[in-house]
Amino acid sequence: MIRRKKVMVVFGTRPEAIKMAPVIQALRQQEAIHCQITVTAQHREMLDQVLELFKLTPDFDLNLMKQGQTLTDITTRALNGLREVFQQESPDLVLVHGDTTTTFVAALAAFYAQIPIGHVEAGLRTGNKYSPYPEEMNRRLAGVLTDLHFAPTERARENLLREGVAQEKVFVTGNTVIDALLATVKADYLFREPQIQAILKQGHTSRMVLVTTHRRENLGEPMRQIYQALSKMLELFPETYVVFPVHKNPKVRKVVDEVLGKHSRVYLIEPMDYEPFVNLMARSYLILTDSGGIQEEAPSLGKPVLVVRDTTERPEAVEAGTVSLVGTGYDSVLSELKRLLSDDDAYRKMAMASNPYGDGHAAERIVQIINKN
Repeated sequence: MIRRKKVMVVFGTRPEAIKMAPVIQALRQQEAIHCQITVTAQHREMLDQVLELFKLTPDFDLNLMKQGQTLTDITTRALNGLREVFQQESPDLVLVHGDTTTTFVAALAAFYAQIPIGHVEAGLRTGNKYSPYPEEMNRRLAGVLTDLHFAPTERARENLLREGVAQEKVFVTGNTVIDALLATVKADYLFREPQIQAILKQGHTSRMVLVTTHRRENLGEPMRQIYQALSKMLELFPETYVVFPVHKNPKVRKVVDEVLGKHSRVYLIEPMDYEPFVNLMARSYLILTDSGGIQEEAPSLGKPVLVVRDTTERPEAVEAGTVSLVGTGYDSVLSELKRLLSDDDAYRKMAMASNPYGDGHAAERIVQIINKN
C-alpha cells in the first residue's frame, strides 16, 4: 500500500480559518493526502463560527483562549501544545497561514520537530516591524522557517526573493480568501438583523457605510478621530447609515459608545459570522476598515475601501485603485468619505478597479504544488 502524505493544517483565528477552509477542502479531495486540522483557538468564539460554516472538525484543539491573554501567554501555550501534537502525529508537512501568533509559533514548533513548513499567503510586507503589530514580524519570522512559500501576488513573491528565498520555493497562487468569498456570497441572502433589513428596503435612497476597526495600533485616540469623522459624515450626508459590527475588545467598545452610541443612523451590532458579513459587504456602498482581509475581499465585490491605517502590507489593491490608505486623522478620514459620497466619478473609479488577488482557484494551485513536492 502506498503511504499517504500527511498534511497538518494549523490555525487559530477566524481569518485563518476562512482562508484555509478552501485549502482543506481541496486537500481532502486528494486520495494521496491525509489532511488533519489542528486549531490553537487563540480566538475561540469567532473561530467556531467559521468551523461550523465550512463544516470543519478539528482533529486537535488546544483551546488556548483565556481572558486577558498576552502575546507571551499565547506563544508559550501554543508552542508546548503544538510540540505534543507534532510528536504524536509526525506530519510530513505543516501548513500555516498569514500572520497570526499561531502562524509564527506553529512554524517554530514544526522547525524544532524538523517538519517541512508551507506558508499560505506568504510574502506580505510593510517594512515596519511594529505596523501592523505583531503581524508584520509573525509573517517575517514564519517566512524564515518556511520551505514552501505560497505567495498570493507577484509583489509578495518579489518581497520573498529580495529576502533571499530560493526562487524554486516561491509560488504565486492567488489569495484563498477569494475562493472562500465567491463560495459564500449569495444574491438572495436574507439578513436577520432588523436594522439592516430596514436600510436595504430603502434601496437606492440610502447609502450604507460598513465599518470595522480592531487593530492594536489604532486603540485610543486614533479610533476616536475615525469615529468623529464618521459622525460628521452622517451630519453632512443625511442619506447615509453606518452599520458597525463592533469588536469585542472593551477598549474598542468604550470609544465607539462614547462617540457613536447615541446616533440614530448608526447601528452598532455584535461581530457577525463570516457568511452574513461578506453578504453585508456585497450590499454596502463603501467600507471603512483597518482589516487586512477586507482589503482583499472587497475588490471582488466592487466596493471601495477606505483603510484607516498608516501602512498596509497589501499595496496591490491601493495600486489597482480599489483601496485608499487614509490614515486615522479626523481631517483625512472625513475628506475621503466626503469625496466618495459626493463625487460619482471618483466612486466609480474605485468600484470598477480590477481585483489583484486572484480568480478563486488559489487552493487548487496550492494543493497541486504540495502534491509535486
